[in-house]
Amino acid sequence: MPPEEDRKDRILVVDDTPDSLSLLVDTLEHEGMTALVATSGEAAIELLAEVTPDLILMDAVMPGLSGFETTRRIKRDPAMAFVPVIFMTGLTESEHAITALETGGVDYIRKPIVIEELLARIRVHLNNARIAHRSRLALDGAGRHLVGLDADGKVLWCTPQAGKLLSRVDPQWNEDAPRLPSAIAVPVQRLLHEPLNPAQSIRAKFDDFDIEIAAVETDRNGETLIRMTEIREGAEIASLQKHGGLTQREAEVLLWVSYGKSNRSISEILGISPRTVNKHLQQIFIKLGVETRAAATATAVRIISG
Repeated sequence: MPPEEDRKDRILVVDDTPDSLSLLVDTLEHEGMTALVATSGEAAIELLAEVTPDLILMDAVMPGLSGFETTRRIKRDPAMAFVPVIFMTGLTESEHAITALETGGVDYIRKPIVIEELLARIRVHLNNARIAHRSRLALDGAGRHLVGLDADGKVLWCTPQAGKLLSRVDPQWNEDAPRLPSAIAVPVQRLLHEPLNPAQSIRAKFDDFDIEIAAVETDRNGETLIRMTEIREGAEIASLQKHGGLTQREAEVLLWVSYGKSNRSISEILGISPRTVNKHLQQIFIKLGVETRAAATATAVRIISG
């Protein structure tokens, strides 16, 4: 498989009109993109079971499944939640534009299509989707176990590390599953019934590890962001001591710092004063060769994950 940056962008064109398909396929291929074709909503859904495109061009009005209904069905699949859909429509009423966006589309363009405008919109939305994808990879690289849920509790996306953790909770679970494993879903729902409080968390206990669950603020409408933190206190403290050259107390402080706890919270957990926590942090910074709390956290995550 070619490197991600060398792979051609794959554009799925869903249109029942041969002339439109021919024009769009020729245009996309001329621009160095790979065009995938479906002549109906049903065919598009069948094709998407085999391949995930980078963007979808969707005809709004088709026999059988309309473009709107096809997009609704596509967006129910978490794997497709972040694939941008641009509607192509000859409809002029404003309510159709609103419907296009409400069903999961990121944009719409009116027919007859102006090719230069269409290409410009495609490039913008491909770039936006690429930035979002890299952001999720960056979160995963930082050791973040994050899951995005919709208003009904369905999984929209998760970082790869979160996916691995959820698979350990329930070996039958995979990233295509529409919902969280029940052992996690129950405490998550209990947490979400309370007003959002970044300091509030719920701990779920399993045989050889615990998971601390907290809700995180997000600026995406209709999305709830959940942070999961795996807690193996004994093993992780030993690892921080061994690889970080820390005392046991310093390792304990750093562990809870990596879990996102404040000095006051750490003092309550460990039964020491916030001032003592700060003194330990100063020694931790020196021993790890870092200058900030964020850098210490990143180092701790690397040690624990390694």
